[in-house]
Amino acid sequence: MDSRRRARREARESALLTLHRAERPKIQQQFADLKRGLSAVTDEEWEGIPEVGNLTRRKRQRNERTYVVPDSVLVGDRAKGEYESSLDARQQENGGFDTPASDGALTNFVEIGQARDKILSLKLDQASSGLSSTLPPGSTSAFASGTSTSIDPKGYLTSLDSVAIKSEAEIGDIKRARMLFDSLVKSNPKHAPGWIAAACLEEHAGRLVAARKLIKQGCEHCPRSEDVWLEAARLHNNDDAKVILANAVQHVGQSVRIWLAAADLEGADVKARRRVLRKALEHIPNSVRLWKETVNLESSPQDARILLARAVEVIPLSVDLWLALARLETPDKAKAVLNKARKAVPTSHEIWIAAGRLLEQEATREPTSKEKEEGKVKSQDQRDKELLAVEKTIETGVRELRKHQVLLTREQWLKQAEQAEEEGSPRTCEAIVKATVSMELEEEDRYETWVADVQSLLDRSKIGTARAVLAYALRVYPDRASLWRSAADLEKTFGTPESLDSILEQATKCVPQAEVLWLMRAKERWVRGDVGGAREVLVRAFDTNPESEQIWLAAVKLEATNGELGVARELLGRARAVAGTQRIWMKSAVFERQQKNYDAALDTLRTAISKFPKFAKLYMIQGQIYQHSLSNIPAARAAYSNGLKACPKEPILWILASRLEEQDNKSIKARSLLEKGRLAVPAEERLWAESVRVEERSGGNAQAKAMLARGLQECPASGLLWSMSIWAEPRPMRKSRSVDALKKSADDPLIICTVARLFWAERKVEKARECESGSRNGDCWGWWMKFERQHGTEEYREIVTRECTGAEPRYGELWAGVAKSDAWAGRSVAEVLEEVADRLV
Repeated sequence: MDSRRRARREARESALLTLHRAERPKIQQQFADLKRGLSAVTDEEWEGIPEVGNLTRRKRQRNERTYVVPDSVLVGDRAKGEYESSLDARQQENGGFDTPASDGALTNFVEIGQARDKILSLKLDQASSGLSSTLPPGSTSAFASGTSTSIDPKGYLTSLDSVAIKSEAEIGDIKRARMLFDSLVKSNPKHAPGWIAAACLEEHAGRLVAARKLIKQGCEHCPRSEDVWLEAARLHNNDDAKVILANAVQHVGQSVRIWLAAADLEGADVKARRRVLRKALEHIPNSVRLWKETVNLESSPQDARILLARAVEVIPLSVDLWLALARLETPDKAKAVLNKARKAVPTSHEIWIAAGRLLEQEATREPTSKEKEEGKVKSQDQRDKELLAVEKTIETGVRELRKHQVLLTREQWLKQAEQAEEEGSPRTCEAIVKATVSMELEEEDRYETWVADVQSLLDRSKIGTARAVLAYALRVYPDRASLWRSAADLEKTFGTPESLDSILEQATKCVPQAEVLWLMRAKERWVRGDVGGAREVLVRAFDTNPESEQIWLAAVKLEATNGELGVARELLGRARAVAGTQRIWMKSAVFERQQKNYDAALDTLRTAISKFPKFAKLYMIQGQIYQHSLSNIPAARAAYSNGLKACPKEPILWILASRLEEQDNKSIKARSLLEKGRLAVPAEERLWAESVRVEERSGGNAQAKAMLARGLQECPASGLLWSMSIWAEPRPMRKSRSVDALKKSADDPLIICTVARLFWAERKVEKARECESGSRNGDCWGWWMKFERQHGTEEYREIVTRECTGAEPRYGELWAGVAKSDAWAGRSVAEVLEEVADRLV
């Protein structure tokens, strides 16, 4: 049964296979008759059959076969390059050069050499042309011709520098990018950036010809893309670029960039540029940029005016064109132009600002000689009226802009005011500020906002705008003394003496109780040499502030400095009777001490101490008179002792008492007093510094270092102690010590001065000068002056003196000792600075 089933199955499969072969015969069976017909093909027909290409897209392996070269070939090649230097007998008979050929002619070796040189020259020219095709654009080959006998070394080296040698990785990247861009432009030939990128790649690879071919195809496929045309013009030389852009205009005639590029190709030929731009305006009459470029090429104002008049007719909404036309017109015509512009563009704030500037220029313009001859000189009243018209114009402009829903923010208006200031129109700037500075502000926020605006404007050096904001703020808040003080400081720094005096006069009228404003006004007049004016100001200040301590003392200082000692003494007596403050009593005692009236000074001090027993300076002055002027050590000790009992928290009293004991050769008691002072006033750097100095003067350097270390633990941010610590270290250790000091107290002027002195010691002059900073410590100013004496010029020394006078230093151990001494009473800051610089060691 199994065999029968197998037989039936095989018969069935054989029938199916036969049927299948009948329907789909094999290729061998299909071409069997053709194969049989090949027997009749002749040899000529066989040789005429073309070779079949490799359709599998696979690289076939080549069977590289090598053959052994026969020895005869090697021997022949070896003799090929040899030269025969000897002549045979026949050549010697013919003169050595010309030999008869087989046909009887003579062989000329000179001509053969010339021909060889010519061939070599041609080969060098070919090499040169091949090299120049591979060089980057702009580089030149050193081999101009094969016959050249000289080479420009500079040009040759430049060409070598410009040839970029690409690495294998770069070459691989270029190949991969080339394949990608090739696929991109083939799959999407209408994609302009693809053609541009492919051309840039070829340019980067040094194949400029291929890049030009690619961009040419890009222009053919993307004729509406201005970028493709511009790139094509860039890749070609000037003449070819003109042709390319001329073709571009046929396809993208509305492209402003194409026309501008075509005008740029004309170079310095103004007529050609003007011709191109005017042709462009025929195609694109509504392009503001083309009109501007065309006007800029005109050398005659009349022609430019005609062009702009036509431009504003074609493009009436262009503010820039209206403003340019107004600038070229006469003042009367400019007003008419701006009126037309305002009607055409009612939403432009630039037109209103330009109108204000025009009015300001007319008001402040100097009359010409012809106007002076004809008597057409404007009076001051007329000028003031015209300047008021500026404010009205800007106010009207702001109002009209709001009607047309043009809502510029307050910050934007301030920017416009700053721009007007930069362009030389201060009254327009003030008008803009006056009309807009209070916009969008709540009433309770106005003062703080305006103060912040003034500070911000001063930081950006916008003085006129800051002055205008201050002026408006003073109109709103005339009773704010701080605003008047800011205005006075502004005028003192950036204004004139007359403007400062005017501001101070208004300030003293609006805020008569502000003592500092009266004092500033009197001082400014005194500095200018107007002593009578200063007295007048102080008299008016007395009437307003009869009990003002500062005004009384200012009057006394004025009279004492000008030699009116009797008047000063009388004023002090009246001040003690009227005001009677502790400072007035102290100044009275100091005045008598400076006049060497020690008995009167001591009497004044006794009375003052009975009135003000807690005022430490009275005890200091009393002790100093006994110690230095009268040499009465016990009385001085008693004065300091009484002061310490009354004012135990005053560190200067402890220091003076310690120095008195040290002067009396009682160092142990001096140390004891300082220790008591440190207990009474903990964390006081001056007491610790004095303790260190006592140890140094006693010769105990180890004890001084230990005391200094304790002081730094107690006062870790003390600039005075850190400065002493830096100088106590050996020279190699001072720099690292100064770094630690800057980390602890970087803003301390003593630390900065110490770092500057370290640079000074290392002869780093510029760094030392950069480290100097203005402060109220007079010792720092003294070191700066000493430094400029050694390394600076007279100009630098004048700068130090001027800045020191402006800073008015009060502190500093040596400075206070000089400025407050009787010998230097009434001296100027500059004189004290010179003396301090002389005493510094």
